[in-house]
This record gives sequence, C-alpha cells and structure tokens, in this order.
Amino acid sequence: MTTSTPLLQPAEPPPFQILNARGKGSAVLVCDHASNRVPRCMDDLGLDSRQLADHIGWDPGAADVARALSELLDAPLVLSGYSRLVIDCNRPLQSPESIAEQSAGVAVPGNRNLSARDREQRIATFFRPYHQAIDQLLDARRHQPALLLSIHSFAAVLAGQRRPWHVGVAYRHDDRLAQRLHEALSERGDINVGYNQPYPIEDAFDYTIPVHGEGRGLASAMIEIRQDEIRSPTTAATWATRLAHAFRTVEAGVRMAPPPQPAASRERNLVTSPTPFIPRDIS
Repeated sequence: MTTSTPLLQPAEPPPFQILNARGKGSAVLVCDHASNRVPRCMDDLGLDSRQLADHIGWDPGAADVARALSELLDAPLVLSGYSRLVIDCNRPLQSPESIAEQSAGVAVPGNRNLSARDREQRIATFFRPYHQAIDQLLDARRHQPALLLSIHSFAAVLAGQRRPWHVGVAYRHDDRLAQRLHEALSERGDINVGYNQPYPIEDAFDYTIPVHGEGRGLASAMIEIRQDEIRSPTTAATWATRLAHAFRTVEAGVRMAPPPQPAASRERNLVTSPTPFIPRDIS
C-alpha cells in the first residue's frame, strides 16, 4: 500500500483560520478566498508572485474587510488558508473551476494532468477541513441566531470592461438578508450597489451559501466589494464600518422574516446543472 506525501509541512499554516469563535453577534462570517498562499511542495503552481497576487489567486482585500467586520459585529469568522488556485473553496467539487487549469486566460501549470488521487488529496487537505470548520461552527450555534455573510471582492476591470458597482449583494433563492442589505447600502445614494451583480449565486459556481446558508435554512448573502475600493487596511476598515451599519439596520427585520415558501432546497448536496458548463470569469 502506498501513502501520499502530505501537502502541508508541519511549519505551514493550517487550511483554515477561525477568529472570534465565541462571538455573540448574530452574524457568522466566512471568507472563501482569503489567501493567495500556495503550499511549498507545489512550487507556486508554476506561477510568478505577480500572478498569485492578482485576482486569479484570491480576493484581494476581502480578508481585511472580513476581519474588521468580525470585530465590529462580534461575529465569528472562518477564513480559507490557501489560494483558490490550489482548490476553490467556493466551487462545487464537480465544477471544472474547482481546480482550475486556467484562470482568466492564465494557464496554471501546477493544476494540469492531476490524477484522481492528486485531486482527492487536495480536497481532503484544504476543501473538506475548511467546510467542516464552518459546519462545526454553525452546529455549535444551533440555538443562537445565525445570519451567514460570505465576504468576497471582485476586479474593477474584467475583459477590458470597467465594472460600475462599488459593492454587490447576491443570493440564490432566499433573499431575506440580501434584499434588505441591498436597500440599506443603497439608502445614501452615493454608491452603485449591485443586486445579484457582478454575480448571482448559482449552483454551478457557488458552494458556501447554497450548502451552509440555504442548505441549513439560514438567511444568507454573498457580499462582493470592488477591489479598488479596498486596497489598504484603512479603506477595508471603512467598508467594514459601512457593512456593519447596514447589517445592524436590517438585522432585526431579517431575524423576524419567515423563510421563503416553498422553502429553498435544504439538500446538503448540490444538484449538478443539466445545462452545458460555461466558465465564469474569475472575480
């Protein structure tokens, strides 16, 4: 019997980080693309530091916003520990983008010609521990209010097109939280707030909200902030303050709102879309 060499050395960081696990607020925060770190054994997947620092490697600024928001809302936060190019923690495992061989036109040499064992080792090392951590956190809060927010960022320019939204709020079927947050963020009229823009939540592309949010019947939403808005810890903190204010404004109403009828699917396993897969432009 052969054994695989571990993908992480003892001195390397774990596949996820939990902050403020005992937070008493009703928000639960996750950040699927918090890091652009690559395990040492993968030799940066054949990419250079500039490519890994770009939006294909992670969601720049998202972790800074999530950490600041965790403090403001006294909310627990789960952050992924490694690059989305190692394995994307917000893609269904059957998705071609789960371990992408190319991203936004950039070839990822270290993801080519992987065996089934190679893929399973990445799933077992990075994907499953991250999502198990979210599961365990939500299980522990079963008797507390839990409104799930997934924090992301998106590129200001994609495929040569300037994207007009400063921030977007997205949902899948249950809009209890997303609709109210969209209204609260739009109230001042000084920013362009997307609603299911720049991306909606779709079964073919998204895992965290469908499984941990709607799969549990929790009010949930994905927040996407344009990356040029959160280039520094200071601007990230400013956005966290704005998001915290919006959340506090709508929190009570969301907690009182009944779930949609008929209820969104509560299945913990996602259904594969029967339509041909069309790649989503990364961030």
